[in-house]
Amino acid sequence: MPDLPASHRLRTGRYAEPSRIYLLTSNTLHRIPVFKDFALGRLVVHQFRRAQDLGLAKSLAWVVMPDHFHWLVELENCSLRKLMRQTKSLITREVNLSSSKSGPLWQQGYHDRALRREEDLVKLARYVVANPLRAGLVKKIGDYPLWDAIWV
Repeated sequence: MPDLPASHRLRTGRYAEPSRIYLLTSNTLHRIPVFKDFALGRLVVHQFRRAQDLGLAKSLAWVVMPDHFHWLVELENCSLRKLMRQTKSLITREVNLSSSKSGPLWQQGYHDRALRREEDLVKLARYVVANPLRAGLVKKIGDYPLWDAIWV
């Protein structure tokens, strides 16, 4: 395999199929903790909900960390590429407007992991929403404001 930049290696062999469940992760550019600002983190949440309202993906669990997000979704009527391109683009636009900034917000690409239906989704959702606890941002999960899961 040729030595490709990380963003290109993430796309190698990527295949998306409707009704498949994916764990998606995207990092801010240079891992800057943009979403330490609660109001900016809520803009990410708004776009997750928008994607669901449009029937692009069903959100099963998510957490918005200061410098990245994890989003457990069931893909519906779009591709992973479209879902992530549209979501990240709209988040960037809203964050830039709200903070009077301009320019890119995200590292190129994203990480995705396709899951089998047999996998313990509740266990994975707990892992996702426990990120702030493991990062030492809070003492208990309920103290962190930027997360949700359909099982909770």
